[in-house]
Amino acid sequence: MALRPFLMAVLLAGAMQAHDIITTPITWSREISRIVYARCASCHHEGGQAFSLMTFKDARPWTVAIREEVLRRTMPPWGAIKGYGDFRNDQGLTPEEFELIVRWSEGGTPEGEPTDLPTTLPKFDAAPIPDSMPGEIVASGDLQLTRTFTLGGLVPRQVPANAAFKMWAELPDGSIQPLLWLENYKPEFKHPFILRTDLDLPARTVIRGVPPGASVALLPHVPLPEPPAPATMDDHSAHTN
Repeated sequence: MALRPFLMAVLLAGAMQAHDIITTPITWSREISRIVYARCASCHHEGGQAFSLMTFKDARPWTVAIREEVLRRTMPPWGAIKGYGDFRNDQGLTPEEFELIVRWSEGGTPEGEPTDLPTTLPKFDAAPIPDSMPGEIVASGDLQLTRTFTLGGLVPRQVPANAAFKMWAELPDGSIQPLLWLENYKPEFKHPFILRTDLDLPARTVIRGVPPGASVALLPHVPLPEPPAPATMDDHSAHTN
C-alpha cells in the first residue's frame, strides 16, 4: 500500500510524539508485523514500489499516516467492494486486522519482543500474477458468451480514475452471479481480481455492468499460491491470556 504525499504533515506531527504512553497490549512484533507482511509488504519493502515498512524502525514514523489511510479504507489499495465476489488475492484488511492496526496506533505503538516476530519473511521474487492470458474475453458494455467459459479472474483494462460500477453474470436460467464491484478505482494500482473458486459460465450467459467505453478482461483459470493467513484477535488473545 502506498501512502499519499499530502499525509506528510500528519506524519511529522506523529513523529514528534517520541514518548507515547503505552495503553495497548498489541505489539508490532506479535500482531502488526504479520498484517504488514501479508497485506503491505509486496509494495512496501526495500527496492519495492514504495518506502519500506518491513521493520518497526521503518514503520514507526508512519504510524499516524497509516492509521489515517486505514480509517479512510484507502489502503491497502484493493479498489473493490469487499463481499461482492470472493477473491484469492484480496489484499483488503479484514475487520480484525483493521481493529488491530487502529488499536495499536492509538495505544502508543509498542514494539514488543523480538522473539515474537515472524520466523520467516515474505518473498518478493515470485512471478507476478498475470493480467492477460490466452483465451481471455474482453467485456465492454453488455457481452453475451457464445461458448461455455470457465472464469478464473477479472482485470480492469480501460477503466477511468475514480470509476465505480458493479459487474454481474446473468445466466441463461435467469440466476445472477456477482462478479466485481469497483469503487473509487485507481488505475495506478491496477491488478487482477482472482476468483477463489473458478466459475463455470454456460453459453448465452450475459456479462452486465461494464459501462460503454470501459473494458474488463475475463480471465480463464489463474494459478496463484494461497496468501498468508491473516492475523486474528485469537492470535492476540493467545499471548495475553
